[in-house]
Amino acid sequence: MTILLVAEHDNAALKGSTLNTLTAARQIGGEIDLVVVGSGCGAVAEAAAKAEGVTRVRVVDAAHYADQTVENLAVCLAQLAGSYSHVLLPATSFGKNLGPRLAALLDVAQVSDITAVVSADTYERPIYAGNAMATVRSADPVQVVTVRPSAFALAATGAGNATVEAAPAGPDLGVTRLVTRELSTSKRPELGAARVVVAGGRALGSKEQFEGLLEPLADKLNAAIGASRAAVDAGYAANDTQVGQTGKAVAPELYIAIGISGAIQHLAGMKDSKVIVAINKDPDAVIFQVADYGLEGDLFEIVPQLTAALG
Repeated sequence: MTILLVAEHDNAALKGSTLNTLTAARQIGGEIDLVVVGSGCGAVAEAAAKAEGVTRVRVVDAAHYADQTVENLAVCLAQLAGSYSHVLLPATSFGKNLGPRLAALLDVAQVSDITAVVSADTYERPIYAGNAMATVRSADPVQVVTVRPSAFALAATGAGNATVEAAPAGPDLGVTRLVTRELSTSKRPELGAARVVVAGGRALGSKEQFEGLLEPLADKLNAAIGASRAAVDAGYAANDTQVGQTGKAVAPELYIAIGISGAIQHLAGMKDSKVIVAINKDPDAVIFQVADYGLEGDLFEIVPQLTAALG
């Protein structure tokens, strides 16, 4: 049994989600090949080779993979996948876009967003916005599986010594091209990998108040900033800060929910957090049902006090 792990990267660095997915692959068992598809991605391959548990790194380096358009990636991976029992991808926007295309080309059913490995062919995954857990068994000859990064620890790096070899490139289909890419930059930790997340909801009232209250607190805690869907829809925060079923799933050590009522789609993305603190003036807010600590009161008074108390 050999697993093909698809690396998520930007041609310069390996994304942390790949290391979370590697942990899931190790729990399945067997040898693990990690494939890096890109252009000028040698540094990514070198980093991947040092990850513990990787047997071999296969590198597909070609100019038409520079932008990593999924149509080209899916065809390339389909050519490689036939000799593997499993193909694993992180359940990020990258994996969610690529995985179904690859599964269709292989004529298999994808197992999506797993949170636990039961055995080599059986997995647990949330359904009904996380209100129930399904145990799914796959009988496909090649199992295409996307892994929720927040459900698995980061695999260790530095002690691995995998071999690195070139793999054949697929064709350039030429059906899509990247016109432009706008990348958001922040000095704060990346939302999906942060140890602490400070998240705000629509109750903050405006973009100015959202930033004015949350940013000082996040700075004190070295935290990432998240938002509910309602706050994002209202324009208080950027789309990439949304936490929930239609946003990002996070599981930090500390999650501070400020002015968030606890809609089911938001809870689906953060209820696995180790410690949840909720601040809300509504004593009946659903968020208090999942919170470890709750502060009932006016967030416009509590949050500045909390920030000041942190020194």
